[in-house]
Amino acid sequence: MLIDTLADTLVDTLVAALILLGAAFTLIGSIGLASLPDFFCRLHGPTKATTLGVGGMLAASALYFAAQGPTPHPTELLVALFLFMTTPVSAHLLAKAALRLHLRSLAPVPARFRHEQTDGRDSAPAHRSSGRFS
Repeated sequence: MLIDTLADTLVDTLVAALILLGAAFTLIGSIGLASLPDFFCRLHGPTKATTLGVGGMLAASALYFAAQGPTPHPTELLVALFLFMTTPVSAHLLAKAALRLHLRSLAPVPARFRHEQTDGRDSAPAHRSSGRFS
């Protein structure tokens, strides 16, 4: 009886911690989406932080329902699999579309990617296209 109560308390504590961790990541991703300066920075917040947030909440749900009964519920695992497979693909496609539309980033170009022009100004190297998507 004491072991069952202790196990239930441990599961409840882990579920609560995963929900709070997931909610924190989701909040951070949402704040990033609202406050970052340009498209490429805004793309990073939801694809990384929010995915981890939803993943944490799905892990909490899977743990809770696994502790409730003897039969496994694969629903949370299927949703997590779908989420982790589609989010990087959609982010990649959005970034490719932004590059194709020549959207400029407001972030400064890192020093190792700059080169000196003949007139003395620093700039990013010219984009070389393979011709495949141009």
